[in-house]
Amino acid sequence: MTAAPSLAMAREPAPRVPALGAHGAADVSHRVILYLEDVTVTFDGFRALNALSLYVDAGELRCIIGPNGAGKTTMMDVITGKTRPDSGTAFFGQALDLTRLSEAEIAAAGIGRKFQKPTVFEHHTVFENLELALRADRRARRTLFATLDGAARDRIAEILELVRLSGEAGRLAGQLSHGQKQWLEIGMLLVQEPQLLLLDEPVAGMTDEETERTAELVVGLAKERSIVVVEHDLAFVARLGGKVTVLHEGAVLAEGKLDDVKADPRVVEVYLGR
Repeated sequence: MTAAPSLAMAREPAPRVPALGAHGAADVSHRVILYLEDVTVTFDGFRALNALSLYVDAGELRCIIGPNGAGKTTMMDVITGKTRPDSGTAFFGQALDLTRLSEAEIAAAGIGRKFQKPTVFEHHTVFENLELALRADRRARRTLFATLDGAARDRIAEILELVRLSGEAGRLAGQLSHGQKQWLEIGMLLVQEPQLLLLDEPVAGMTDEETERTAELVVGLAKERSIVVVEHDLAFVARLGGKVTVLHEGAVLAEGKLDDVKADPRVVEVYLGR
């Protein structure tokens, strides 16, 4: 049996942060929802992650920044099961060893990931995109030909309002602006009710107005789930607030409030000074 994360015993118990839906909630009785300990990943001799250790608390909104090649994407790949680490441990809560689960099992466990480039069904309406995301949730035991019940329709309506696309429900997804497509994809994840949401550069290519609205959306979402945001836009990171982790050469270089890490000479040298 795989040992539980070593940091767990050092954490003080905290109230469980509820998930929104039917997932068996990750055990966050020791506060931490995501543990990465000494995770190393090597590709053809290149060490993408170098004994990376990172801990995210339940209910936390964490931002990850760093130069290109710092290991940000590889870290997300490890969390979601796309990449298996050479060594180290990755846990979702106290009990779920992510290194032993498939990508589908990790998604079903309550971890949702949004990639940088939005992936939506452009020839379907906004409502249909959310409907397809809901039906793709195998826990619901639905088929593509089943009729949505009232609860499912209410859930989709709730998500549409949350991501500010209620007025676009009947519009083809391909006709949306770039920012709206990003919000739709976030909605497609939310309809499956993840307990931990991973967002990869969510405001890349957005207008200033879309960026501001996305910041408001993410801050609101963080009230009910844990969120990890990988981002280069430091103005956006500042709007989100909370703790910031700086990665460099596959390991944590600095961690703390944004103003503090921006003042760190090591961060200035390897990231901000470029």
